[in-house]
Amino acid sequence: MTGTEPTASRALRPPSGYRLAASVRPLTFSPYDPCARITGDVFWWAARTPAGPATLALRPVAGDLLAEGYGPGAGWVVERADAIAGLRDDLTGFADLAAGHPVVARLAAEHAGLRMPATGLVFPRVLRAVLEQKVTGKEAYRAYAATVRHFAEPAPGPVRLLLPPEPAQVAAAPYWVFHPFGVEQRRAETLRRAAASAGRLARCAGSAEATRVLRAIPGVGPWTAAEVVRIAYGDPDAVSVGDYHVPNTVAWALAGEPRGDDARMLALLEPFRGHRGRVCRLLEAAGVQAPRYGPRAPVRSFARF
Repeated sequence: MTGTEPTASRALRPPSGYRLAASVRPLTFSPYDPCARITGDVFWWAARTPAGPATLALRPVAGDLLAEGYGPGAGWVVERADAIAGLRDDLTGFADLAAGHPVVARLAAEHAGLRMPATGLVFPRVLRAVLEQKVTGKEAYRAYAATVRHFAEPAPGPVRLLLPPEPAQVAAAPYWVFHPFGVEQRRAETLRRAAASAGRLARCAGSAEATRVLRAIPGVGPWTAAEVVRIAYGDPDAVSVGDYHVPNTVAWALAGEPRGDDARMLALLEPFRGHRGRVCRLLEAAGVQAPRYGPRAPVRSFARF
């Protein structure tokens, strides 16, 4: 943790009603994320940028949103701060689409200050998404936090954050390094392959190209690719096909059906094409959940296997 004073800053003008915490919450993995946190009304985010390590602080000040950067990559994160805050989010056409369904119209009005962030950095989201594959949220967070701490490098700035791991370090680590973190060989190898492709992913021009490159990596399916591009590129149409909960949530919210599969989810979301991921994000922000039947998935530890 070095440099308690920002080396770059910029004042942003958010739209009326903008909600910072709700907009950037997808960039944090629980309140205890070692790479990002919300403290009071300030969002702190550590990143490895093309210009070097950096920490970004976003804080509301007298109607503006003040972006402050720390570290060698301060200029990069401050220049991109509006995208990270979701202020480049393009809602063109969404109001007309939302008006076609009473639930979506209501949620769009209630959460009008919600924006979708776009970090411009692919690998940090790949790290999290791969570790979230087919496990509970608690298992995924434990693996993510342990992985970040294993490769620990303090982020610049006045708060105690860690930088996401260097892709080269992850790619070079044998799969068994991740076993004590509760990560079985399948996810560990997928993560290592994705880390080896990080350079190519960083050069992708947009969401569509990144999706193609991601899907070409063995172990990365449509769910993982959608989770990545929705955050790295702010893709409002990215739908996490293959999710355990989202099809049920969509079916319940849009059709009153307690259960739905991927095909049903996509059919219900089709009228919102171009903003299908945005609809899912609104349902998540509103806390919409389908009725639960049966036991919850157990929390396991692959470290004991």
